[in-house]
Amino acid sequence: MTRWSRPEAGREPAAAALLSWLADPDAPRLCLVTGSPQCGKSTLLAWLVGHGTHPDTRAERRVHGFAPLAGQSPLTAAWTLARQLSVAARTPGELVATLAADGRRTVLVLPDLHAAEDPEAMSELALALLDLDHIRLVVETRPAAGARLGTTGAAVMRLDEDQWTDPRRYAEWAARQAPERSAAEAEVPPPAVDLADPAAICAADPWHVTRLFELSGGAHGGLREAWLRAGLSLTDTRDPSVRALTLLSALGDGADPRHPESLAALASGAAWRVVWHRVRDDVRPPWPGPARALAVRDGRLLVADHQGTVRLLDATDAAPVGRLPQSSGQPRALAVGPEGEVLALDAEGTLRLRAGAVRERTGLEALLDDGPAPLEGPLERVNARLEESPGTALAASGTVLATGDATGQVHACFLAGDAERAAVLHEGPVTALAALDLPVPPVPPEAGGAAVPLLYSGGLDGRVRAWGPQADPLGTPLASRPCPVTALAAAVTPDGPVLAVAWADGQVEHHMPDSDAPPRTFHPGLAVRALAVTASGLLVIGTDESLIALSPR
Repeated sequence: MTRWSRPEAGREPAAAALLSWLADPDAPRLCLVTGSPQCGKSTLLAWLVGHGTHPDTRAERRVHGFAPLAGQSPLTAAWTLARQLSVAARTPGELVATLAADGRRTVLVLPDLHAAEDPEAMSELALALLDLDHIRLVVETRPAAGARLGTTGAAVMRLDEDQWTDPRRYAEWAARQAPERSAAEAEVPPPAVDLADPAAICAADPWHVTRLFELSGGAHGGLREAWLRAGLSLTDTRDPSVRALTLLSALGDGADPRHPESLAALASGAAWRVVWHRVRDDVRPPWPGPARALAVRDGRLLVADHQGTVRLLDATDAAPVGRLPQSSGQPRALAVGPEGEVLALDAEGTLRLRAGAVRERTGLEALLDDGPAPLEGPLERVNARLEESPGTALAASGTVLATGDATGQVHACFLAGDAERAAVLHEGPVTALAALDLPVPPVPPEAGGAAVPLLYSGGLDGRVRAWGPQADPLGTPLASRPCPVTALAAAVTPDGPVLAVAWADGQVEHHMPDSDAPPRTFHPGLAVRALAVTASGLLVIGTDESLIALSPR
């Protein structure tokens, strides 16, 4: 356990009070730190954040996120907090909604509210966060700017009052402080940026560009809308080529027709190439709606939206080629069986065959085989088990049907025969599954050879596990990060097996398990709901705002 140092400026009494407030479950959930300029407010909070964010800090003293608010807007503050909290939030409202769905205690420190671009708007964000019972806020502000927050019954610490200070140590600290800079030493204003020039905005400071776009009323050839859609990612990278790639993936079809070509050229140094993309309100061809689940069948992409509609797109260019009949409810996941059957895991955790999703057999096939459909028996067995433990994740291949549940267990049902295996792979719910069939040399499965199933699972615990269900699972996770896995996809491609992983903070990883190369990454700036990998190696990323197809360079 790391030992906490003494705070600067003689603020030991104030520091002790802050730590007591953090540990008191009955204390107000907002602590306002106020006082006159240069009284040491920022110094005190820097001490709290410096120790409170250390990995060894006790839970009751833990600080989970902090956002210096000087010069910031609620949007940029939300992006800063989202990155630190490992969530994907495009707007302040999305940040609040995401945190509302996670009931864990969360402590946020917000320095310099009085210096925000709009203190009143920033106070609105603070109040919205305070509406969540599991959120605690430490807000630094000058008395006038914090008047509205002060009416909430907050704990108030006015550092001008003698009780919060050791006078001798404060005097020593004050004597060491550099005099205020003169007007001649004031910061040079940031340079102007041509917001209609893709090269200029990708090369400039991304936070400055964000503020300029927020204040601008123009569309700037569609660049403004794309930037604000993907900005959470754009402000998180220093590489202009990666910014250009991300911006291109968020650009609508109503943008200046010169911009896609310009951005593609600027992105030539990135690890990915955008093959096609569709964003909200696109009409040529149309955006297929929020992508809540994805699957691939015979070169076609199955896209399930928030209402349960499953649209079929040509995977090479996203051209619409049809849809499956409407069903009730939004599926948690889609999977494709060995004969093209489309399976859906519904919101109740039950597995269903989608209506109209099974290929009709020819007359000769029907005469020669009048037995049950290949998935009929496995489907009955799986659903019998799901009645006891509803499914949270689904995957299928030509040899296996797999589900995961809220206990962390993954269950594999072999399609040939009636063998089943189960293993607990996660601490907490299984959030995603993917399955593929590895060919057994020398004859590939498509030529009649054997295949061995391989399952990948992701969990709320932030781990990705690999399991060949004919053996015991490996003890070491394939990947692990401090945020939940939201989607998985796997396929055998011309370059070998590929695994794609999406995390709750919006990052996507592209793994090639047979290679020693590190995973490629991509962050669309949005929460990733679903993934798919085609047999040709195309990576498809589904969000509520976009559908993006990438090819590794």
